[in-house]
Amino acid sequence: MTLLLTRSEILELLDIPSVLEVLRDGFTASTVVEPQRMRTDLPGPGTATALLPGVIPGIPAYTVKINAKFPAATPALRGVVCLHDLADGSLLAVMDSSSVTAWRTGLAAALATDVLASAEAATVGVIGAGAQSAMVIRGLAALRPVRHLVVHDTDPRKAADFVDSHPMVPASIAVDALEVARRAELVVMATWSREPLLAAADVRPGQHFTSLGADEPGKVELSADLLLKARIVVDDRRLAVSMGAVGTVGLGEEAVHATLTEILTGRSPGRERSAQLTVYAPLGLPWQDLAVAWPVYQAALSAGTAGAIDFLA
Repeated sequence: MTLLLTRSEILELLDIPSVLEVLRDGFTASTVVEPQRMRTDLPGPGTATALLPGVIPGIPAYTVKINAKFPAATPALRGVVCLHDLADGSLLAVMDSSSVTAWRTGLAAALATDVLASAEAATVGVIGAGAQSAMVIRGLAALRPVRHLVVHDTDPRKAADFVDSHPMVPASIAVDALEVARRAELVVMATWSREPLLAAADVRPGQHFTSLGADEPGKVELSADLLLKARIVVDDRRLAVSMGAVGTVGLGEEAVHATLTEILTGRSPGRERSAQLTVYAPLGLPWQDLAVAWPVYQAALSAGTAGAIDFLA
């Protein structure tokens, strides 16, 4: 039988510390499977993306994800994550991809942000007050103290809602991205921008920036001169150049300092000086979907409340 897991069920079953642990294991594990991320424009305003296979050594399953992305829709991301048995390909579960993708992106970004930002950084800026940023903050709060939020969104109502949804943390609204950069020690960006929101002149030594919006060709949040000034860390060099924050502003692989895997395994240093400027600019890798899907599937089996279907009936 194949479990059918909706967004609300995934949110109920998801345990943040468990997913962070699997993500850390995934970044430090070695695998011989080359991940594939395929994207195409659709007629009209949307794009379609497939990520496969999601594999983490030690987990007896893999994922295949199909997404449609429509910026004007709510949610903007729609699709499914298929969880398969690694031994025989049995379809173990079909899950809502928007929630899996948002959580794996947000928690992986939280892990990287905690690793790269100064240990004392506790004032967190948010540029783009959507669900993605909220999940980064949730994950970051599980890893370090977050003492103040500075929030900006082009839609003032979203910024206000974001502040209201984090009542345990003192928060304030910024008028623009520049004010966020002036006030925050580390900044999380998750926007649809196709023009740089910040340049080298807008930042100061010691800050950290996590840029999640530049995840397709043409999308950009940080300028080339800012990136050249920073220690850039990515999840995959090739993807960062072909469709991510590095290549979008005309930079090549030589601009990348390291992958998060290289830092977590000690093959490359992360932040070495308090005054260093650091940037994490990921694209998202297939195995990260498994880091959410597998713990959620295990929790669903234990709960015994998820719907199921036999596709082979």
